[in-house]
Amino acid sequence: MKRICCRRVLCAALAFLICICCCSCGQAGKDKKSNEVGAYKPGVTHVLVPVSGDQDTVTAGALTLDFTNVSDGYFTGRLSEPGKTINIQVTGPDQVIYKYFLDNADAPAVFPLTAGNGSYIVLAFENVGGDQYVSLLTHSLTLELKSEFLPFLYPNQYVDFSEDNDAIHLAAELSADAKTDLEALTAIYQYVTENITYDEEKAATVESGYLPDVDDTLRTKTGICFDYAALSVAMLRSLSIPAKLSIGYSGEIHHAWIDVYMESIGWVKNAVEFNGREWKMMDPTFASALGEEQNIRDYIGDGSNYILQYVR
Repeated sequence: MKRICCRRVLCAALAFLICICCCSCGQAGKDKKSNEVGAYKPGVTHVLVPVSGDQDTVTAGALTLDFTNVSDGYFTGRLSEPGKTINIQVTGPDQVIYKYFLDNADAPAVFPLTAGNGSYIVLAFENVGGDQYVSLLTHSLTLELKSEFLPFLYPNQYVDFSEDNDAIHLAAELSADAKTDLEALTAIYQYVTENITYDEEKAATVESGYLPDVDDTLRTKTGICFDYAALSVAMLRSLSIPAKLSIGYSGEIHHAWIDVYMESIGWVKNAVEFNGREWKMMDPTFASALGEEQNIRDYIGDGSNYILQYVR
């Protein structure tokens, strides 16, 4: 099958590509959300707010990392001086190196711990010019989450939102008549697929280190796959529906999609399209871009052509 440019992939509609790494639909009974996390309520948003503390902090130069609330699935970083650029690398029990950048001294940034319970190493490097960095600090921690779902409910640097965001107000409106989390997902899916247009120019010019702005995507009604995923995940998380922003490849195409946890289903396995009633093994995004539906079905197969790199 020929290679497809990423900017063509979502030109007609967003697919909710749901690909799970940790469990199958049959495990739903084993993965019920704890009472600490909260449950979906129609039209009610509940945004978990990351906070900074002073019980477990590490400072080096202009950088302070706050590990006080790691059991909630995140830590924060703050710069005391403008003009600095810090590269933060997080390695968890999955042995994947997650890289983040911090260059804003106005507010702390939130970094998720998405690899689950276990040992983590956090490294920080300061930019000293060009592409040169020097080691700033090393910190080790052992994570025991209050709930496995918390990293996928809080906002973070990649899925950044608050109660004040228009996207979160819209999530409440869209879910007002949705009696279940499945109905809420349906409403959000339909809104995004019917109202957001793929931005070809942005896809061709986007720079490394780009971070989505959910309200900008909502305002402009345009975006790339990263924007589609971040907007969808933000709205779902605000409704107490755990969702992952997954980044990787579909074949040779760099891609972003989402994973969603449904109370009645659990984490959904493999790459699928959700049509509001059932999960189907097809990808209408590629199909709409190429008009080669059977080839697309053959290409997707059992979902193995979706290669996950990072979960945000």
